[in-house]
Amino acid sequence: MSSKEKPTLGGTRIKTRKRNIAAPLDPAAFSDAVVQIYLDNAGDLELVAKSIESSDLNFSRYGDTFFEVVFRGARTQPGTFKLDEGEHHPYAIIDCEPKREVILPSVIYIQKILRRKPFLIKNLENVMQRFLQKKLAIFTALAFSQKLSGLPPETVFQPLLKDNLVAKGLVLSFITDFFKEYLVDNSLDDLISILKRGKIEDNLLDFFPSAKRTPEVVSEHFTKEGLLILVEYNEKKLFDVKLKEMKSALTTQLAEEVDISDIIETVKQHVKDAKFPDIEVVRILWDVMMDAVQWSAKNQQQNANSALRQVKTWAPLLNTFCTTGKLELELMYKVQIQCYDDAKMMKLFPEIIRSLYDQDVLAEDTILHWFHKGTNPKGRQSFVKALEPFVKWLEEAEEEE
Repeated sequence: MSSKEKPTLGGTRIKTRKRNIAAPLDPAAFSDAVVQIYLDNAGDLELVAKSIESSDLNFSRYGDTFFEVVFRGARTQPGTFKLDEGEHHPYAIIDCEPKREVILPSVIYIQKILRRKPFLIKNLENVMQRFLQKKLAIFTALAFSQKLSGLPPETVFQPLLKDNLVAKGLVLSFITDFFKEYLVDNSLDDLISILKRGKIEDNLLDFFPSAKRTPEVVSEHFTKEGLLILVEYNEKKLFDVKLKEMKSALTTQLAEEVDISDIIETVKQHVKDAKFPDIEVVRILWDVMMDAVQWSAKNQQQNANSALRQVKTWAPLLNTFCTTGKLELELMYKVQIQCYDDAKMMKLFPEIIRSLYDQDVLAEDTILHWFHKGTNPKGRQSFVKALEPFVKWLEEAEEEE
C-alpha cells in the first residue's frame, strides 16, 4: 500500500447520520380533531377527557391550539380572539353562562388533563393571557381556588399589565371579576397570597387606566363592586406606606439634628397630607426618638443617660402633639410596652416617666390615672411598683397644695 492510499475496512458498511425531518405543522387538522371529540361526546367533559386520553393526537406540538378549542370552541386566528376557519363546537368556556357552577366542571376537566399531560401547563398560561373576558376571570378564580396543578399566578397576572389593555379598561374589568369570584370561597389573606406570588400586590393602581390612578377612584370602584374588604385593605396599605415615609423623614431629620421647629412643620405636613390620627403620630414620634438613641450593649448607666437626654432634647416635639390626656396616656402605654419588650430599657421606666413629667409632656393626672387604672398588662405589676415612690411624691405634693 502506498503512503498516499487511505486504509479501508473490508466488508464494513459506513453509516451516515440521518437528518431530523420535521413533520409539517397542521394546527387546523388538530383543531378539527379535538372539536370532533367534543361533538361526538355532546360536550360531556368526562367522556371528552377519556377520548382525549385515548387519542394519539400530538398535544406536545399543538398545546396552544388545544386550549383555544377548550376556551373558544375552535382554533383562533394568530394573535386574535377571532375564530379561524374550520370546525367549531358549542361547548366552549367562552360560550357558557358566566356562573361558577357552570364553569367549575371545566376547571376540574382541565385539571384531569394536566395530571396526565403536565407539559400542557405552559400552553394553558399562553392562552389564558390572551382571553380577557368575564368568563375567563371566573375560570381563573376557580382554577386558583381548586389549586389547579402547576398554574403560577405570576404568569397569569403579569401579562395583564400591558398599556393598551389597561387603557381600554379590559384589565380592570377582568381583575374585578376575578376578585369577586375568588373571594366567594377564599379569604382576603388567600387573595393577598396569590397577588404576592403574582408580584402585583402593590400594583392595584396599575390595573386602572392612567387617568384614573388615584386612591379615591380605586376606593370608589371597588366599593361600587361590593369589594369593601379590598378597599379597606388597600387603604390600610397606603396608610402604612405614608406612615413609613413620615417615619423615614423624621429619622433623617433627627439624625441631622434639624431644628425642632422644622421637624414640627414636617410632622404637620405629613399629618395634613395623609390624615394621620393623633394617636398614630404620638406613637411614631416616640419610636423615632428611641430609634435614634445610641444604645450600649453593656453599659446600663450609659443607656439611661442616653435615653433621658433624648427625652429632654425632643420633649418640645412630643409636647406639640401630646395635646390631650388621652394622647398623654397613649404615650405612657407606648413607653410601658417598649420598656417591657426591650431588656435594656426595663429599668428605665420610672426615670423616663419622671423626665416626661419634668418636661411638661405628661400631666400629673395622666400619671395617676395610669398608676391606678392603667389597662395594658405588659410588665404592669413591676412598673407600678417601680413608679410607686414617684406617685407617692405626687400625691403628697397634691395634698400639701
